[in-house]
Amino acid sequence: MREWAGKGEAYAASYAALCAGTHDALVARLGPARERRLLDVGSGTGALAAHLSAAGWNVTGCEPEETMRVVAGRQHPTLALVEGALPALPFANAEFDAVTANFVLNHVDDPRVAAREMARVAAPDAVLATTIWIVSPSWFWLSVCERAGLTPAAGNRLPPERDFERTASGFGRMLSEGGWHRIKVAELTWSWRATIDQLWASAEGGVASAGAFYQSLIVADRVQFRRAFDQLCAEHVVDEAVALEHTAAVAVGRPG
Repeated sequence: MREWAGKGEAYAASYAALCAGTHDALVARLGPARERRLLDVGSGTGALAAHLSAAGWNVTGCEPEETMRVVAGRQHPTLALVEGALPALPFANAEFDAVTANFVLNHVDDPRVAAREMARVAAPDAVLATTIWIVSPSWFWLSVCERAGLTPAAGNRLPPERDFERTASGFGRMLSEGGWHRIKVAELTWSWRATIDQLWASAEGGVASAGAFYQSLIVADRVQFRRAFDQLCAEHVVDEAVALEHTAAVAVGRPG
C-alpha cells in the first residue's frame, strides 16, 4: 500500500469519483442491512463506507493511510474509522455481518491471503463483497505518453505464484483459493465522465501508475506530458468532461 502514501487529497480530487461507480452494485449484492455490522476494508476517503451507512449498515471503515483518514474524517465526520490494513486486520474472528473491499485486492502483496483475512473477521453467515479492475482507461495515459515522446514505466506485477488472471473468472478462482465459498462474480461496465481538473489532479498528485510516472519525470518532460495531456483532452472533451469507459469485476461470497 506504499503507493498511496500521502495521496489522500489527490485521490479525493480525482479517482474517488471513478471508484464510486461500483457503490450501488455492492450495496445491492449485500442484501438487507438491518443495522448489522459491516467492515469496509481499505476504506480510503470513506465514500463507500458512508454510502453503506446511508443504506442502513452499521459501518466501520478500516484504512492504513493517514492522509486518506484525514479526508474521510473531514468529509464524513460521523464515520467510525480505524487504522489498519490487510493482511492483518485489527479485529476479532467473526466480528462482522458483512465485509467489503472496493478495489483493494488488486493492490495487496498476496491477494489470497488478503481474501482469507477478510473471511476471518466475518461471521459464518456473513456476506463478503469485493471488486477489482478488469479494464481501465490506460489508453488515455498511454496516448499522453506517446504524444509527449515518453516511455511509460512498466507496471509492477506480483510474482506468478501470487498473481491471478484479471478477469471475472480468474478473480473468482483466486477468491475460492483464498477460502471464499458460494462465489458469484459479474462484470460491471460504466463510463466515468471525468473533468479535466479531475484527470490532471490524479497525474499531478501521483495517483495510480500514471501519476507515479508523471512524478518521476524531470521538469522538461513534465512540460511535454502536460502539453500532450491538454491536446488529448481537447480532442475528447464533451460538455466539459472526458468520458472514460471502465469495467470492474464485482464478487460476492461467503466465508468458509
